[in-house]
Amino acid sequence: MADFRRWKEQRLSRADGSRKGSVDEPIEGVVRLLNGHERFCTTSSCSGRLVVLEQPPLPPPAEGTTGFEIQKQNCTWLMVTHEICTIEKVLTALQRATDDAIFKFEPFVLHVQCQELQDAQLLHKVAIEAGFRNSGITVGRKGKIMMAVRSTHCLEVPLSRKGKLMVNEEYVDFVLQVANQKMEENRRRIDRFYCTLQFALENQHHSSSLSFEKTEKNNAMESYRRKKSTEVQKDECHSSGKNSGLESDYET
Repeated sequence: MADFRRWKEQRLSRADGSRKGSVDEPIEGVVRLLNGHERFCTTSSCSGRLVVLEQPPLPPPAEGTTGFEIQKQNCTWLMVTHEICTIEKVLTALQRATDDAIFKFEPFVLHVQCQELQDAQLLHKVAIEAGFRNSGITVGRKGKIMMAVRSTHCLEVPLSRKGKLMVNEEYVDFVLQVANQKMEENRRRIDRFYCTLQFALENQHHSSSLSFEKTEKNNAMESYRRKKSTEVQKDECHSSGKNSGLESDYET
């Protein structure tokens, strides 16, 4: 426990290394709630976003690689927002594209290191109940326990080829409406996740307190029973001794 606490303090004292440099406003409460609990530490997060990005045509992946690393390195972000978006912003971003452009919706994602496996299991249950059904737990070789909150309601649509828009504006607007609906559902799931997590942590603390109180009460009762049993045994021995003396005197 001491090692986890020390690691957590070091982790949270670092500067935010994300592109934005801070936690997204819609999930500040979630991150604060988890980091305020001694058994959890968030390592990365995104509240959900709408993105227009471009990337040059990819060469075949080298042997032993997937090609994902190259794809990620060569992406150019033309637009990113964590809010509901308008068609004007998307079209403006697409006008700046010179390579293949893609429109994406990426839902809420959160990675949390947990002190014990049971903590990760609690968090996993909360995530599933909130609608993040792609969530999972991983345990590293050195025992590092990570819980990832993920969802499957993503969206990825190619819109332009070598800078040329391949669809009409009506279709772009349709895709955007779908993405905005997914963003709204994403926010509802975040709210459910926060409320369910808050209740689970409070209930866990309450259950632990009740368990502790019950244990203490049981220990006290057991101690009382042992004490009474000892007193009874002493009384019986004392009474037995008196009887023996009387019988001896009588016999004499």
